[in-house]
Amino acid sequence: MNRMRGALSQVPGRFESVERAAFDDGWAREDEPLEPLQTTVTVECARSIIARNDSPDVPFDQSINTYRGCEHGCVYCYARPSHAYLELSPGLDFETKLFAKTNAAELLRQELARPGYKVSPISLGANTDCYQPIERKYRITRQVLELLAESEHPCTIVTKSALVERDLDILAPMAKKNLVKAFVSIGTLDRELARRLEPRAASPQRRLDVLRALHGAGVPCGVLLGALIPALNDKTLEHVLEEAAGAGAREAAYVILRLPNELKDIFKEWLAAHYPERAAHVISIVRQMRGGRDNDPRFHERMRGTGNYAELISKRFAIACKRFGLNEGRTAGLDCSRFVPPSPAGQMKLF
Repeated sequence: MNRMRGALSQVPGRFESVERAAFDDGWAREDEPLEPLQTTVTVECARSIIARNDSPDVPFDQSINTYRGCEHGCVYCYARPSHAYLELSPGLDFETKLFAKTNAAELLRQELARPGYKVSPISLGANTDCYQPIERKYRITRQVLELLAESEHPCTIVTKSALVERDLDILAPMAKKNLVKAFVSIGTLDRELARRLEPRAASPQRRLDVLRALHGAGVPCGVLLGALIPALNDKTLEHVLEEAAGAGAREAAYVILRLPNELKDIFKEWLAAHYPERAAHVISIVRQMRGGRDNDPRFHERMRGTGNYAELISKRFAIACKRFGLNEGRTAGLDCSRFVPPSPAGQMKLF
């Protein structure tokens, strides 16, 4: 088992024509520790940077993913199957073989300056975390934020990293103009469980500190409970919401565990290794919520599930939000009226 990694193996991608299997040739010693997997980063020259979305159950229609893959290594991450398009494993490759879109800000400037561009909030971190560890070196997310601030373009952020605090000098002024909102993802306050689920993400307690920092800087913030996993981290739902509200969160949302494509094999392997006595029970409840299957990709059903368990979680969430003052009334949308198209690269403004 690789320490500080989420997936346990190189689950083959669904597009691979061959399948590889480990083979014991008798030379390995059982007491010999595995060599730590090294993270590699490939610079990617992206062709476009804004992804458009028309899914009716997703609250944004534009997003930017500054990186492919994510070193946080969350074993439940629904973005893992996207690594199969690169002919890489959604397992360990997803968290060790990363791609940095170093021309993101340049492409974004071109798209925002394009005649006829229609403004709507851009979501950062919707797929992979825009503040994962390699952002410290590449600073691509910060470059994107600098451009959005320059153009007075609204955006939302989802992260489970404390690195977002670095950019409060950008986010605080944007917040005063109603141009930004940030959500911190917290699935449990159990440190041991969180370390197993999200081995390279900030601790749950550190994420509460992030909420305090955002709130203190005047940045509207909320908490995202995800992924809620039945019989594993669901019992602390109310505790997470209470602590998040106390730290400054004013909004809350949740996502039930999803297991699309290769992710179902990755998660089941992890579950059998870490919680063998609960594995069958967890998967049984997942299937109850997914119409007897491991995954239900239908719009509106995929995020919340169906059936008795899903209804119970929905009711618990609603009651807890009311109790702790979360999601009170309709919150104002971000301001799209302030947008000023940026000058094309290399061109100076007349005034």
